[in-house]
Amino acid sequence: MSRQGGLSVERMCHLAQVISRAGFYRSLRKQAPQEEETELRGRIQEIVLEHRRRYGIRRVAEQLRAEGRVVNRKRVARIMREDNLLALRQRRFVVTTDSDHEHTVYFNLAGRVQLTGINQLWVADITYIRLQGEFVYLAVILDAYSRKIIGWELDRSLQTRLSVTALLKAIGERDPPPGVIHHSDRGIQYASPDYVDVLHAHGLIPSMSRAGCPYDNADVRAS
Repeated sequence: MSRQGGLSVERMCHLAQVISRAGFYRSLRKQAPQEEETELRGRIQEIVLEHRRRYGIRRVAEQLRAEGRVVNRKRVARIMREDNLLALRQRRFVVTTDSDHEHTVYFNLAGRVQLTGINQLWVADITYIRLQGEFVYLAVILDAYSRKIIGWELDRSLQTRLSVTALLKAIGERDPPPGVIHHSDRGIQYASPDYVDVLHAHGLIPSMSRAGCPYDNADVRAS
């Protein structure tokens, strides 16, 4: 159930004497288009994360309409494309260095690591921060042994440059030796050729888990 400032949409519809949720969203879009766009982006983020990036444009649009929102697939597609939320195809796990294939999924190696020091296992993740009128996104790289954030970047976009910049900062901070395992979810930001090329260029070994769950099956505790 969507909420605005602690009030449910149904309660606000009643207080404002709006007949339906659909009427509320139409009114919000007309009177406060930026707020409505931000609220819609937030709900799309929630749906995609709830379903672990398995929902594509059609299913996200269907769920939004079921909630009473007046949206078409073209608008949903635009928002999902801008925020890099398009669903990834389900593929078998493969081991490959073919960085030209943007949907490559790598074995989960993190759970096999017995941590004895720094620069053995790095964990990457992205989260979003909702401000009053927009979203910003935070990408981080964490050293699993020291539990220290060694690279981070903040941006208004979820484009690949966000995660790549955080990674380059971590590399500049640590100058890692070859063989460091880099663990992430299998979102497109980490599966993209641009990102994987940086990993390979610096001798980092990709490791991936379920989309949206970078710690899944990963023993990231120091021994």
